[in-house]
Amino acid sequence: MKAWPSDTHRTSPGCWAAQDATRQLTTPTGSEGRLAKKGNTETTGADDGSMVVRDPVAEEPVPGCSQTVSHPTSVSSGAGQRAPGPSIWAHASGCVDTRLWGRGDGDHVVLPAEERRPQKLLVIALWNVRTAALVGEHGPARSLFQTQTVSLCQNCFGYPLSIFFIVINEFCERFSYYGMRAILILYFQRFLGWNDNLGTAIYHTFVALCYMTPVLGALIADSWLGKFKTIVSLSIVYTIGQVVIAVSSINDLTDFNHDGIPDNISVHVALSMVGLALIALGTGGIKPCVSAFGGDQFEEGQEKQRNRFFSIFYLAINAGSLLSTIITPMLRVQVCGIHSKQSCYPLAFGVPAALMAVSLIVFVIGSGMYKNVQPQGNVMAKVASCVGFAIKNRIRHRSKRFPKREHWLDWATEKYDERLISQIKMVTRVMFLYIPLPMFWALFDQQGSRWTLQATTMSGKIGIMEIQPDQMQTVNAILIVILVPIMDAVVYPLIAKCGFNFTSLKRMVVGMLLASMAFVAAAIVQVEIEKTLPVFPKGNEVQIKVLNIGNDIMTISFPGTTVTVNQTSPKSEFMTFNADKLTSIYISSTGSPVTLVTHNFEQGHRHTLLVWGPNNYQVVKDGLNQKPEKGQNGIRFVNALAESFNVTVDEQLYENVTSHNASEYHFFSSGEKSFTINSSEILQHCENKFKTSYLEFGSAYTYVITRKDNSCPTPMIFEDIAPNTVSMALQIPQYFLLTCGEVVFSVTGLEFSYSQAPSNMKSVLQAGWLLTVAFGNFIVLIVAGAGPFSEQWAEYVLFAALLLVVCIIFAIMARFYTYVNPAEIDAQFDTDEKKKYLEQSNPHPKLDPISQTQI
Repeated sequence: MKAWPSDTHRTSPGCWAAQDATRQLTTPTGSEGRLAKKGNTETTGADDGSMVVRDPVAEEPVPGCSQTVSHPTSVSSGAGQRAPGPSIWAHASGCVDTRLWGRGDGDHVVLPAEERRPQKLLVIALWNVRTAALVGEHGPARSLFQTQTVSLCQNCFGYPLSIFFIVINEFCERFSYYGMRAILILYFQRFLGWNDNLGTAIYHTFVALCYMTPVLGALIADSWLGKFKTIVSLSIVYTIGQVVIAVSSINDLTDFNHDGIPDNISVHVALSMVGLALIALGTGGIKPCVSAFGGDQFEEGQEKQRNRFFSIFYLAINAGSLLSTIITPMLRVQVCGIHSKQSCYPLAFGVPAALMAVSLIVFVIGSGMYKNVQPQGNVMAKVASCVGFAIKNRIRHRSKRFPKREHWLDWATEKYDERLISQIKMVTRVMFLYIPLPMFWALFDQQGSRWTLQATTMSGKIGIMEIQPDQMQTVNAILIVILVPIMDAVVYPLIAKCGFNFTSLKRMVVGMLLASMAFVAAAIVQVEIEKTLPVFPKGNEVQIKVLNIGNDIMTISFPGTTVTVNQTSPKSEFMTFNADKLTSIYISSTGSPVTLVTHNFEQGHRHTLLVWGPNNYQVVKDGLNQKPEKGQNGIRFVNALAESFNVTVDEQLYENVTSHNASEYHFFSSGEKSFTINSSEILQHCENKFKTSYLEFGSAYTYVITRKDNSCPTPMIFEDIAPNTVSMALQIPQYFLLTCGEVVFSVTGLEFSYSQAPSNMKSVLQAGWLLTVAFGNFIVLIVAGAGPFSEQWAEYVLFAALLLVVCIIFAIMARFYTYVNPAEIDAQFDTDEKKKYLEQSNPHPKLDPISQTQI
């Protein structure tokens, strides 16, 4: 067999790629040919040796683009017969999995309609053509001709170079999303002025949308645009949304009088909602596409590399999340503004917007290296129609006189081809396994809610470091970055060497068990915390503390107990009473008449009784019935002076604290704080600047401002709520268990969803996987709303038990699951179709010889 000499190639300017894009190709049968690259065109080869470049849509020759080659006028076919020079029609949808069609006659072959728009064309000359059967314009060219897989993808350490662009894209996108989300609730509360309930409701609605829109993204990718165009299009929408919400946080946008307060807050609210809607559409729409698109870049036989890619992909997600949740809160606390200085929300939102733009640019830069799998019509419509027909057909033939079929989807064979039915069977089998999975996410997502609230009742002082409660979530991201490579490079290979078949579903079962154990650990920690928590009033109970802000010793008589207090008492405890029995309280002092306290105490609340004389008292409702949120510390001031004053603590103002009254609590982070008292009653030689005691975590104090002997003010400190004593370090074991569970559950689940999905339904299954996260959050709402638990540890135990039950059910389901290779199934259908067409297209089938006896 001869090969084309390299010096016979003549290239028309502007038509063909450079000469170094041409390389030797050996077909499976040993024949040789030449390969060159061209843009969005198709070619045919004729008997005279010329190759004509044709437009793939109009099927007309492209002017000026032709290739002349030197080759024999005839070649030997695989059957040993002589045939005219081969006619070639080549088409490629990407750099791998290229299908080649050739025929021994001089006529050209028309490709199927869905394959006439290649994004990248490889022109192949094959010298060995096994068949010379004629094919009409509408003939199934796919089934007739020889196929060969060619790869021009550049590789790096055995991986397609294209995946590195995808991983960088995912890192930047996750930085953008989690960075924006980290400051979103504070933006709602402190900039837009929403209360906690409204801000929380909008926040969770936004998160829910982010996990619902993947279905839409999957439909667009698999049915219309394809994964690449879907990612690019929705990333543009995503970037615009990030920019819009950054613009909405610019205070000067509507601050026309430059007083630091927006004059038209509704403009900011409207822009915020538009921005969040675009972000939800963008981030949700690309979620199922990016991971599936990355999996598409690998060839058959690269399962090990593809599995490792999903681990690297998940590592990029958590690396972006870790960095963004550290950086964007730091940017938020900066001060910026044109006319008035405010918390720098525009910068904090602007950096994620910039990272999203970088993500889009990086992804587009790698476009020349991607393998693109073209969409194959409205897949979901076909699936729904096929499933609906199968169900209706089964109902119509429910009589016993109709024979049973192996699978309920087989009742659709009267209308739909076996390939589609087989693909739907694969999808439904995986979707069935998804049913128990939301329970895992119900536990996992409580890191940001229940576990953070648990951390607020703990001490963040770990050695020389101090950690805030909302920073404990970064432990998960840090452990992910550490554990993913360890699992992938050490643990899994060791398990394999031990001869244990640690399949994807077995890993997911282990992940569920670890998550269940994590909540048992959380329950144990909660029990230790509750041993140290202060007792707050419940039901019809009332708690009262007495503070003597006068100069005399006072005696307070309660039902069943009497308390004597003086001004120098360093501590005053809360006393608990049944509101029904709190009928009379009396104040007395030596030489003074008894005074009856008349006040309607509110049940379920703490109150402070301020007394400064036998006939002088004031009852104040504290308004603090739980530990301060987020590990902060509450401070209030009691004015024992004759005139009102203002107090400033770390730029927070306590305005007009009246004489013999108490202020509201304001809350501060840990550390020592400075405060200044401003009052006309304070003499010029007196000091009015003071420092608080060192604030730890979760405490509350009352500062009574009274006079010293020299008439200068001085603070007296009373502890209302003791600081937390259980260290947040005790949460690390539960975070470790949950993160280990996440690594073996989530990373494996992504890979399993991809490997078990047909090529045209991969994004749909990825979207189904993400929907399990949304349903998991609904489970949390249902369980938490079904009935509040008197003890938090009991709720943790309930979730652990529920997941354990679900884990057992999932293990049984996994036991009966049979792994499939969708590519092999598709290849078998291709082979069967080819054989079937050859049988139908041969008008003179070969007959068996007739013996003399038969005659």
